[in-house]
Amino acid sequence: MAVIEAGSRTLRTQVAPAAPEDDVPSRPADPALDRELRAVEQELLDRWPETRLEPSLDRITALMDVLGDPQRAYPAIHITGTNGKTSTARMIERLLLAFALRTGRYTSPHVQSVTERISLDGTPISAERFIETYRDLQPYLGLVDGSQPYRLSFFEVLTGMALAAFADAPVDVAVVEVGLGGTWDATNVVDGQVAVVTPISLDHTRLLGDSTAAIALEKAGIIKKDATAVLAQQPADAAKVLLERAAGTGATVAREGLEFGVLHREVAVGGQLLTLRGLGGEYGQVFLPLHGEHQAHNAALALAAVEAFFGIGRLHRRTLDMDTVRAAFAAVTSPGRLEVIRRSPTVVLDAAHNPGGALAAAAAVGEAFAFSHLVGVVAPSGDKDVRGLLEAFEPVFAEVVVTRNSTPRSMDVDALAALAVEVFGGDRVQVEPRLDDALEAAITLAEDEGEYAGAGVLVTGSVVTVGEARLLLGRKRP
Repeated sequence: MAVIEAGSRTLRTQVAPAAPEDDVPSRPADPALDRELRAVEQELLDRWPETRLEPSLDRITALMDVLGDPQRAYPAIHITGTNGKTSTARMIERLLLAFALRTGRYTSPHVQSVTERISLDGTPISAERFIETYRDLQPYLGLVDGSQPYRLSFFEVLTGMALAAFADAPVDVAVVEVGLGGTWDATNVVDGQVAVVTPISLDHTRLLGDSTAAIALEKAGIIKKDATAVLAQQPADAAKVLLERAAGTGATVAREGLEFGVLHREVAVGGQLLTLRGLGGEYGQVFLPLHGEHQAHNAALALAAVEAFFGIGRLHRRTLDMDTVRAAFAAVTSPGRLEVIRRSPTVVLDAAHNPGGALAAAAAVGEAFAFSHLVGVVAPSGDKDVRGLLEAFEPVFAEVVVTRNSTPRSMDVDALAALAVEVFGGDRVQVEPRLDDALEAAITLAEDEGEYAGAGVLVTGSVVTVGEARLLLGRKRP
């Protein structure tokens, strides 16, 4: 066990625990427990949906007050941005675990089970603990609902559950991903000593603004007084807004491309090999078992965030233990992010749901898999820039099967088909109203190319689509 000094902290390091093969939980095997979990989920879903934003922190603040402010029981790393938040959160968590810290991680949305949104020490909480946490909070939810003009939302209650569960554990540090925006997001009751901003692009424009500067203004709200703001490379107008916020709060700034970044990357079997520049120095021979240049940048962002948390930076320029960092990154998983779910033919899942995410996924799938014939299965939400998403995938999809997932937000399949024909041409588009039929059709199209033709399938469009495809293809089936 190695020991290093970092600011006022002494860090004892250990080899990072091996990541589970698949840490997305399935439904409980116990029918009674499964029914109870479904009942709790339905009670949550009967509240405001998480896509509805009422700009106020009054309700979540009131909930924290009656719970005794659990969010003040531990330090936090707070993450916002448009794309890459969950992957970055998982990398930060894995690094902190490697340095023997107990962690809580709160991310959204979920891939398959609502329980995966709240993790302790890298593992989603059990259905039993999820139900218990909800029932413990239930009397207080009624108190807050009765004192406010509007009831607590689905996301506000989940946020309260996560922050309470972290205090109850207790954790040494919480890694908290915003749900939407930043300033008015329920997670902004957390006073993050490190604020991480992943790349900002246009998404949720109806709620956050129609320019990257306007969106950055909302997201900049997580940068608090005297914090460290760790910023990914941003559009110029967004960067200006974030830097102004940091200056106004007295926050220290660490910028990708200046204080930290990716020095070198090369494709490797099962991922990529990186050389990263952190706030304290250089980290070489870092294997990351995730595909795509965007994940390399997420890794640099995560490393800088953890260095900042440990006090490494301009005043204390020393690296974290190199072997521990390498072991931590080698153990990273990110389900639903260019995840290979089966072979012969290869089926890949990616939760890209906006043009920025689609461009990153398209580039990564071309680099990592070199398919000669790629069939897309696309089922996006109707409130997204679907044309932009389709246009991003058009150069890499030989054919596309358009479909829908089971949620009301999923785009009408006929409208999606019409848009796909405009982008791809009619001879490249197949329509299947059901996702199971769409998966079967896409796999058949890939198989028709022949066993050695290098054909594959990419399922994309939303996290919900990826989660449902995961179940249909047999991953974590109860």
